[in-house]
Amino acid sequence: MVGTTFFGNFDLASAAIWAFWVFFAGLIYYLQTENMREGYPLLDEEGKSAPNQGPFPVPADKTFHLRDGRGELTVPSGQRGDRDYLALAQTSRAAGSPYIPTGDPMVDGVGPAAWAPRRDIPELDAHGHVKIRPISMLPDFKISGGIDPRAKAVVGGDGEVIGRVIDMWVDVPESLVRYMTVDLNPEGTGKIRLIPMNMARIKGNRVVVRSLYAHNWEGVPVTKAADQITLLEEEKITAYYAGGTLYASAARLESQV
Repeated sequence: MVGTTFFGNFDLASAAIWAFWVFFAGLIYYLQTENMREGYPLLDEEGKSAPNQGPFPVPADKTFHLRDGRGELTVPSGQRGDRDYLALAQTSRAAGSPYIPTGDPMVDGVGPAAWAPRRDIPELDAHGHVKIRPISMLPDFKISGGIDPRAKAVVGGDGEVIGRVIDMWVDVPESLVRYMTVDLNPEGTGKIRLIPMNMARIKGNRVVVRSLYAHNWEGVPVTKAADQITLLEEEKITAYYAGGTLYASAARLESQV
């Protein structure tokens, strides 16, 4: 027989299982290193190279050609440098000691207000169009159900009325409201800010944003353009509201019963 004369006493079943394990180990190594193209090499809170980079090496550079003429991106060495350091100070030099904010944590982006350095360009749909736009600029869109928040007062976590909703921003291909536009002065001073929908509750006669107090609204990050928002701006705006759940006032830093 062919198996007897050619392979002799060689165990084909054992060879097959060992070949599978070698392939599987190589697959894990490949997937893990490819997963390290974003956010690596690791940095500590002071912006220095972290001593423990993990058991797997950082992969070699790979250049991606971006769609819609947005150039090229090389990773991991081409990581964005927006976060060279964090505004934190260690409470003691002992390893493992906690860090505390050294400035305004909601602006500096630390703790629950942390944000990732995404690209400062708008997100596009499959046709190369800006995804998120104000509904006032979309004549084909209208509110078909639920409560329309426009013209309703916006109330912060301290119960203070800080303005009114004047517009909404829609994820066009998803037909989903992503932000509301609030005018901080109902008389119309041009001080407008965006409110992420998942950080607000629409009531019958008001919109409630519990994470911010009246004195926090001036600090909400703004967009560079009046009709579009970039990925980085989305990060910073949402992080600001999330950070308010802890940092909006000194009272929130205390133990809660």
